[in-house]
Amino acid sequence: MCGIVGIFDLQARRGINRELLSRMNESQFHRGPDEGGIHIEAGLGLGHRRLSIIDLGGGQQPMHSRDNNVVVTFNGEIYNFMDVRKELETMGYSFQTHCDTEVIVYGWQAWGEGCVDRFRGMFAFAVWDRNQQTLFLARDRLGVKPLYYALLANGQFIFASELKALKEHPDLPRELDPTAIEEYFGFGYVPDPKTIYKNVYKLEPGFCLTLKQGQMAIKPRQYWNVKFAVNPAPRSEKEIGEELVGRFREAVKIRMMADVPLGAFLSGGVDSSGVVAMMAGLSPDPVNTCSISFGDPAYNESKFAAQVAERYHTAHRVEQVDPDDFSLIDQLAGLYDEPYADSSALPTYRVCELAKKQVTVVLSGDGGDENLGGYRRHRWHTYEEQMRSWLPDSLRKPVFGTLGRVYPKADWAPKIFRAKSTLESIGRDSVEGYFHSVSVMSNELRGKLFSQQLKHDLQGYQAVDVFRQHLRNAPTDHPLSQVQYLDIKTYLPGDILTKVDRASMAHALEVRVPLLDHQLVEWLATLQPELKLKGREGKYIFKKSLENYLPDDILYRPKMGFGVPLNAWFKGALKDKVRDALLGDNMMQSGWFEPAVLENIVNQHQNGLRDYSAPIWSLLMFEAFLRAGG
Repeated sequence: MCGIVGIFDLQARRGINRELLSRMNESQFHRGPDEGGIHIEAGLGLGHRRLSIIDLGGGQQPMHSRDNNVVVTFNGEIYNFMDVRKELETMGYSFQTHCDTEVIVYGWQAWGEGCVDRFRGMFAFAVWDRNQQTLFLARDRLGVKPLYYALLANGQFIFASELKALKEHPDLPRELDPTAIEEYFGFGYVPDPKTIYKNVYKLEPGFCLTLKQGQMAIKPRQYWNVKFAVNPAPRSEKEIGEELVGRFREAVKIRMMADVPLGAFLSGGVDSSGVVAMMAGLSPDPVNTCSISFGDPAYNESKFAAQVAERYHTAHRVEQVDPDDFSLIDQLAGLYDEPYADSSALPTYRVCELAKKQVTVVLSGDGGDENLGGYRRHRWHTYEEQMRSWLPDSLRKPVFGTLGRVYPKADWAPKIFRAKSTLESIGRDSVEGYFHSVSVMSNELRGKLFSQQLKHDLQGYQAVDVFRQHLRNAPTDHPLSQVQYLDIKTYLPGDILTKVDRASMAHALEVRVPLLDHQLVEWLATLQPELKLKGREGKYIFKKSLENYLPDDILYRPKMGFGVPLNAWFKGALKDKVRDALLGDNMMQSGWFEPAVLENIVNQHQNGLRDYSAPIWSLLMFEAFLRAGG
């Protein structure tokens, strides 16, 4: 795992500032502490920080072709690189190393832009072709690895693995994008392709970009998309389950290739436990596993992790996290570079810290919920869709919309009496309803919180438009498949994978994600939705297929998640910090918010009248971003 940077002059072959390029590269030292390299020629500079995983003695980057006409800087892993290498060798290409980077070099020479279609893995890379005066960039299909870029006013195109490297460039525009602010407070992150800054972007998952000197147009091209085309061939659940396990095992197997110590995260949930079960069957040695525990039983899954560790005789390591472990809060702005409001970033950072004490590479269970309908919101969305189908819009919207507005918001009451959110959601259309279920701050609250100037700048733009845009390209009309598609395009890369990438890279730890193997994802998308969500059981076929590997109390217990006790923190230990941050100068004078509404949010939460945990956390992270220099 590594960090990449680059500067490409689109206007002319002017000199590249070596000191600036080096500074951009070194800002990502944490991503690759083993080695660093820079390549500079007229009009182009490439940089690389290396975390050595395969071919420890070779594989230095940026890497050149034998004829020096192609230069590559690469972050990630190509798991099928030996197969690609053999194909290239039959075409006459010879290799000097045993690493996967070199297959990109000669893959480009052999197939041009089509090389990306042959790579199976997680990656973000840049290829410079001197003969064609072309720079080609690509990001993996699911967005496991990040890639940021910007075109500057001076004609320079800059890119990097993290936004902090771009921010080292003095000409990077730092003007906040009002639409990105709206999206952040809607989703809790800024979805691809935007960043918090105007004219600074992320290359979207499954996209590539070709640049030529003298051509100023930036036109990313999509090279991959998941297709939810159900396989009509009749098959039994047993047959499907057996094939699923075979494909899952193979996706795990190819991710166990490493020349450094390797292990797995083990939370005790279905996905990570399944990964460990597959690894144990493939490894002659005990699998290194790690998990963290919480003092609060509502968040503690460690006993389930221990159960799996005992069954598979893993070398298990567990550490308890202080239930008031909020010392990292002020570090998060520096880790994520832009506002990011998933509070599970805190325990994720800690489990990566723990894993690094044992290993350099870990496998994780991320992606199972998105691929297999595992989130509770998937179940609720299908219920709500049934309600929407039973009642015409002319009746449903006014009736349920009115009920939702007048029903009291009773965060303090037992769950059975907290129907306001459900009523409001049913009163909306499908897209608005699903957005309502995932948003960290409701449309109503954002409408009150945002200043008149911000509303004016938004010109009516709403975060839900991100969903509407993706659904216009969605290859399915099934309600479950549609929201899975939305999650794969937004929540997965924008929240889950961003969280894991930054937390792991902060410790120079590589995380591999077998459930996001693109061939497995494509196959899972051909399964009938009813095999994913069956009644109230999400990930149904996955759980059935693992019954020979895991006990029922792992497979069928209620989902817990990886949360932290924000509600209690904001009323107790962090009470003063919340008031100082949200009611301080950074927020009050930013011009983005209504001061009276900020104060009301803090007061109502701390007085126990409303649970504003998620909105307060998102505001706290935004303030930390502003305080860090915005």
